[in-house]
Parts: sequence; C-alpha cells; structure tokens
Amino acid sequence: MGYTISIDIGGTFTDFCVSQDHGDTHITKSPTTHYDLSVGFMKGIKELAHIYKLGLDDFLRQTDAVRYCTTLGTNALIERTGPKLGLITTSGFEDTIFLGRARSWADGGTTNENKDLARIEKPEPLISRDMVVGVRERIDSFGNIICPLNRDEVFENLQTLVDRGAMGFVVCLLWSFVNPEHERMVKEIIEEEYPEDYLGSMPVILSSDVSPKSAEYTRFITTIVNAYIHGVMSDELNKLGIELRDGGYKKPLILVHNTGGMKKVSRTRAVLTHNAGPVAGLHGALTMSKIYNYNDTIFTDMGGTSFDIGVITGGRLRTYDFIPLIDRWRTNIPAIEVKSIGAGGGSIAWVNKLMGNALEVGPQSAGSMPGPACYDQGGQEATVTDADLVLGYLNPENYLGGKMLLDPDLSREAIEEKIARPLGIEVVEAALRIRQIIDARMGQEVFNEVALKGHDPRKFVLFACGGAGATHACGFAPYLQVKKVIVANYAPVFGAFGASTVNVQQVWEKSRTLKIFQWATQAYSEDVNTFNGVVNELKNLAIRDLRLEGYKEDQIQFRLELDMRFGMQYNLTKIVSPHLNVQTPQDFKDICDRFNEQYSAIYTPEATFPMGGINVECFYLTAFVETPDPRIGKGSWKHRLKDSEPLESARLTSRQAYWPEAGKFEETPVFDLVKLKTGNIINGSALVEAPDTTYVIDPDWQFTLDVYHNGILKRN
Repeated sequence: MGYTISIDIGGTFTDFCVSQDHGDTHITKSPTTHYDLSVGFMKGIKELAHIYKLGLDDFLRQTDAVRYCTTLGTNALIERTGPKLGLITTSGFEDTIFLGRARSWADGGTTNENKDLARIEKPEPLISRDMVVGVRERIDSFGNIICPLNRDEVFENLQTLVDRGAMGFVVCLLWSFVNPEHERMVKEIIEEEYPEDYLGSMPVILSSDVSPKSAEYTRFITTIVNAYIHGVMSDELNKLGIELRDGGYKKPLILVHNTGGMKKVSRTRAVLTHNAGPVAGLHGALTMSKIYNYNDTIFTDMGGTSFDIGVITGGRLRTYDFIPLIDRWRTNIPAIEVKSIGAGGGSIAWVNKLMGNALEVGPQSAGSMPGPACYDQGGQEATVTDADLVLGYLNPENYLGGKMLLDPDLSREAIEEKIARPLGIEVVEAALRIRQIIDARMGQEVFNEVALKGHDPRKFVLFACGGAGATHACGFAPYLQVKKVIVANYAPVFGAFGASTVNVQQVWEKSRTLKIFQWATQAYSEDVNTFNGVVNELKNLAIRDLRLEGYKEDQIQFRLELDMRFGMQYNLTKIVSPHLNVQTPQDFKDICDRFNEQYSAIYTPEATFPMGGINVECFYLTAFVETPDPRIGKGSWKHRLKDSEPLESARLTSRQAYWPEAGKFEETPVFDLVKLKTGNIINGSALVEAPDTTYVIDPDWQFTLDVYHNGILKRN
C-alpha cells in the first residue's frame, strides 16, 4: 500500500496531496517558508504522516514517489542569486542578448510599469558584457562547416572568463541546432582543462542540448536562464533529497515539468520547472473533465498570490505558450500555456494617486510573511482576504480548518487607513469595492483568454480552484456567462492534486524547415527520408532517456506535433501530426489537411492559402509513460434526501454577511461541507465552510454536492 506525495509550492501556501494505492486521497496546506522552502516542505510531510498515524520514518519508507512542483528556479531569477556565468558565442554575435527583441523592455513588466515609457528600462542581463566572448567559427544553415573552430582561441577565451570569475559556461553558437559539432568541441575543451575530479570543475550548458531551435535571441536566453538556475536548483534539491533519504525515503525525487509531464531530478533541465504548478493544476482539470466527459473546460486557480488561467479544448491540452516568459526573459521552451496574473487572497489594495485616487488591487501581494493584516504577523496592507473577512464571508475562528486564527479588527484598521479614509468612504464600502474590483479583473482576464483564442466561453464549463476559488467563483463567473462552475473536492490544493495525475513525459524538439507542399509545382514532397530522419533522431533520444528512468521501450508512447505555416508567413500554427513517420506523399497530404483544418478553426477558412506552399518549421516529439489516474472517491446517491435539504447536523451557526443585492448585512446560514451528503442542494445566500476554503453562494446561485463530493454551482 504505497503512498504518492505531490507538493506544489505557492507564493503564500505550500500544498500537499497524498494518495494511497486503492485508498483515499488526503490534502493539507503549510505556509510557504521563503527563507528556506525545505522547512515548509518537511512540515507538510510530517502533517501527512500524522493523518495516517505514522511516524515520519515509517511514512517515507512506505512512499513510492514524491512529486514536486518547485519555484526554486523562479526565485533565483527574481532575487538574482544565480552564479556568475561566462558566455561563449560566435564572433560578431557577442551583443545578441543585449540588443534583445524590439519589446524586450516590456517583457515581464506590469501594466502600470509598461505605461510609464519615460522610466521603463530593459531588464539587467543575467550575464554582463565583460563575461561574453566570441570565437571564430561558422556553420551554415545546412549544417556545413564553413570556418573550422580554433582550439587555441577557445582555450584563450576560456582562461579570460575564468580569470574574470566565471562559475559556469554557456555555449551558444550560430546554427548549432542544425549541426552541434562546434558546441560539443567547446565543451570537450572546457572539460579537458577542468575535469570533474578537479575542484575547479564547472558546469557547461550547450544551446544545442537545451534548445535546438532557430532564432538566436530566444535560444541564447533559454540556455542562459537554464544555466543560471541550474546550480541553485542542484544545490537545493540535493539538500532536500538528503533530508528525504535521512527520513527514510529511498526513491528519487520527481520534478513536474511545464510541458505537462514529469521526470526525476537527474533527468530534468532546470528551465522546464518554471510554472510547473499551474500546468499541473491544468492537467488535474483535464483529468477531472474526463470523468465528467467534458471536452471544453476553463481552468482557474485563485491562490494567495496569483490567479492562473488555462483552457482545455477538444479534451486535450492543446495550447503551447508562444515564446514563454520567465521572469523578464523570453524563451522558446515547449511549455503548456497557463496565464498568471497578480490576483489572489493576498493581493494588496491601494489608492493610485497618479490616476485620480483610483482604487486598484494587485499585482503586489502580501505573500505568506507577513501576509494579510488579519494574519497578525505584522502585515499593514489591506488585502482581498481582509476584505472578505470584513464582509463576513470568512470565519475568523475556522480559517484553514482552525489551524490559523484571523483578526477582523486588524482587517478593518488596514482597510480604513489605506483605502476608506483616503477615498472618503466607509470601511464596508471599501471592502466591497476591493472584492468587486478583483472579481471583475479576474472575470475579464478569463474572458479574454478564452475569447481571443476563438472560443465562446458560454459553451465551456468552469473549474474554480485554489484556496480562494470557491470564495470568489460566483463573483467572476458571471463575466463568462458559463452555465456551470465546478469546485473540486481537492480545489484548495489543485496544483498538488494535478501533479498526482501527470505522466512521466518529456518533449524533445528540433528546428528543421521542410517544404512538404511545393508552391511552384503544387505537389506534395517525396522527401520522406529527411522528415523521418528528424523524427527518428528525437525518438532515439526519448527512448534513451526513458530507459534511464527505468522504463522499457514497449511502455513508451509517442505523439508528434509540428510547427507549420504557409510559405513566406511569419506566424506558426502547431498541429498534432496524424503520422509519426511518413511513407508516401499521401502522408504529407494528410499532414497538410490537418494543418489547413487547424488554421481554419483559428483564423477562418477564408484565411487559408495552401497555394503559397506549406512548410514544417519545427518538430516536437512527446514521449510518455501513462500514469494511472489517482483514485477519486465516488459517493452514493442513496444518501440523497427526498427534498435534497442538508441534514440539520451539517448546519453550523449562522453569521452576518454582506450581500450587495440587499445592500446590507444579513443573517446567513453556514454549512459544514464535511457533513453534507451527496445530492444536498443549498440555495444562496449561504456559506459553506470546508477545511481549506469557504464557498460563498450568492443569492441567485445554487450549490449541489455531487457524487464525487465536488461542489457544483449554477445560477438560478
């Protein structure tokens, strides 16, 4: 009866989800300890062991897997705590990362920062100009060596970087994604001079390994970001691994990736861990959608710091982020797209004097330390959680199942001082405005994310997850006009739950331009060897890596995706290829038909132009080993009462809560989610308290507990 522990570290809380073979699933939360993430990590695991009435040693010895969504790399970027790196590139291209893109100054900036054009600046580079050297070499676009690499010149430049304090090396040469020979030669030279058995040994990161794709700037930045967080993550994860092993855990630590998969630490590139928690949550929503047979769903997760948005269409995670943003850097990793904005329970409300005393909420967050004012940990700012408490929606004596007590007086004081008094309004009105502003912002962002992808949000089902999702679902759902909102039983820790659903998986990618439909002859290509050569190269890499994970070749499944475009077009459209390998021109026709179909769905059929030729620009091979879905408990409808009313034992004492429709505080019934039975129906206004969240059911909404113990919200 082995345990699987899944952990998702957030800005305010660290979430835990543990499942047992053929057993139940349990969840818990622990405040995120930013000074040392392992402290909150181990505290949560001890709480899980206590749930099963086991000591830490016994619990970890019986644990089969620990899956981890980490923010170590992101924190290192934000805090700029990475090592001093040296960059070796092709002579003449030393300034590539400093020139950047046309809008590099806007990447990662807030809306208000980007509006202030007089003060906005490009981000400070992760590698300073004096730590960049160029070597004479040249490989052309076909992979032919035009100018051989000079070993003596490489050695001379290497010594220059070492003398200037380099603690690691990044090698980014032109066209290395077509022919990596020169990059590998540079690595051999470095390792010959500083072998692993020397104390002076330093990591060497090649762009042809991390990002074998075209476009110099994003390839360089992706490799640099990977190298920058590599050392920090390696040290911290090794430390965490030692703590787990000392506690009795004998298996490798597994990291969740932003590609929608997971692999053990030793087989993971650091850059693939960024934003893994939200992606895991989206995967959890996909798992839950399959149970309900929903093909089109919207995933939202409102935590303490951020609000995450993801879209599932056709029963698949189809959308990859276009040049994903990590902190303030554009990369080209094949990450699943999940949009995050600064909107959560800890989002700070503030008066923008430059905009005529306009009330704004976020993106700044109070985090876990000091947290909202009501946490009584020294926080002085008014937050969304403070507003919810003042309005009577949260129980100050039963927050997080009673593990944390809230102080309503501190919330009132903060809102009065920071918001109400400067605006000349009452505290309750200020709290209501804070809540309405954050709800409107979230609703509009979700609408944009769905509608701008060509979908009608009214046809989707909304998953409201996160610790604050149930509290605000009725507030932002009307902006989408969805017919149903699902708040999953595991919604407060949905990132951790989602981590328990992902497969062992990784994406291998390679840029290669192939004209599979010729505009001049209006015929399909017959060059099947080039296409199959790229696929087989990626396939061999995948089989090698997953064998090292301990899997046999017959367990591995493959999915091929292609970046395609019409001839001379700039934008790319990703499709799932109907063929892993091609045999005839008819197979190329099938691929082109799939591309035309996908392009038509996004841009309308009138926008297609196959006569201009159709190109494949990049190959993405996903290799995965399916993981059984976690056991999701299903209740029985036999407990359903004739009138669907909750039992009296499920009803707690009522309390005063403010309802905008009435314009006043009203005595509101409060129910205990744990004591509700399958099929119970509650009409708003009402509050339902769960151990890790609170449902706020507005007057025109109805709550039903379904057979999976998920809360279903519908408008009356």
